Amino acid sequence: MQLSSVSLPSLLLLVLLLTTATPSNAHNITRLLTKHPDFSTFNHYLTATHLAAEINSRTTITVLAVDNAVMSDLLSKHPSIYTIKNILSLHILLDYFGTKKLHQITNGTALAATMFQATGTAPGSSGFVNITDMKGGKVALGPQDNGGTLDVFFVKSLEEVPYNISVIQVSKVLPSAVAEAPTPGPSQINLTGIMSAHGCKVFADTLLANPEASKTYQDNMDGGLTVFCPLDDPFKLFMPRFKNLTAAGKVSFLEFFGVPVYESMPMLKANNGLMNTLATDGANKYDFTVQNDGDQVTLKTKSTTARITGTLKDEQPLAIYTIDKVLLPKELFKDAPAPTPAPAPAVDKAADTPKASKDASSSPSDSPADAPGADSAADQTADGNNGMRVDGGRSVAMVMSVLLGLLMCLL
Repeated sequence: MQLSSVSLPSLLLLVLLLTTATPSNAHNITRLLTKHPDFSTFNHYLTATHLAAEINSRTTITVLAVDNAVMSDLLSKHPSIYTIKNILSLHILLDYFGTKKLHQITNGTALAATMFQATGTAPGSSGFVNITDMKGGKVALGPQDNGGTLDVFFVKSLEEVPYNISVIQVSKVLPSAVAEAPTPGPSQINLTGIMSAHGCKVFADTLLANPEASKTYQDNMDGGLTVFCPLDDPFKLFMPRFKNLTAAGKVSFLEFFGVPVYESMPMLKANNGLMNTLATDGANKYDFTVQNDGDQVTLKTKSTTARITGTLKDEQPLAIYTIDKVLLPKELFKDAPAPTPAPAPAVDKAADTPKASKDASSSPSDSPADAPGADSAADQTADGNNGMRVDGGRSVAMVMSVLLGLLMCLL
């Protein structure tokens, strides 16, 4: 085999590149701002409001930073931490605007969406920022709902990773009556009311009827809470099995749908893996696996796969999502049996074949005889594939094998 045109050093270099090349998160806003002490207060509140994690989870972002003097003026008004989060969210643009781009805006003006707009809490155009390249080299900015007033100016660039993240200083806080409005704390929010009004009334009513589980949710709202509420149709089908649980089993089951930390959608997409719940207690893990494929996020237990179908609220420290199935914790339910053939017209009910369930961590009455009616054979097959996708790894392995074969021929 003639390989004279391919040098050994070249092949070795290619092998090295393939074995060391790994995808990376391109930025860490906290680390970037640490290099600029004059912005330490702004940096602190990005962390305190959990916005830093949101920024780091995105691949294209611009942060409009203000220095300590400007932040001191903002804090002198004594806004709540939730109001501060809204204000700072308006300073996070969901696009890249480096120095060069700011001075080369098409037609001189651009309208940028912000993280405040992405939360869904900003009505109308209040979550958008107007950026205009002014005469004399100045760049002015202002909220779209500010009556056309542009009185905030670009000062200088702090950090830039082209087309990834830009951190730029602006002269003052972007004025927005909507963002600056007093924001109620989580404990004042009607959690079950939100769920009831958006397709999760059966789950919300069941939670309200259980004082112990309801109190657990309430106690966790201030510190951070994420709720995955099953929609009404699947939960109605599940209610007969829920009623068969013991009192302790009912509490654990309801708490299983709450996570004691705030998880925004970008955070869920970026942090796949096991997630503990409000029901987690020592040996009773009561956890599930978060997994995504593109924009679709799924929650998986040993016997159930549920999809997140909607966002009811996503504002730190509270997030509420709807899911299309009732997740079944393995502590209370074993795997549902595979469907067995049945004569027509009852073939559609085959997936609901009963199976007794027992678990060392629960009493017999905690394990209803009925298998989960919301699950299908397809779901059970999917649950067997909990590993990470490694298609790219296989491709690299194949290339490596070929290259190593070539090396063997040269040696």
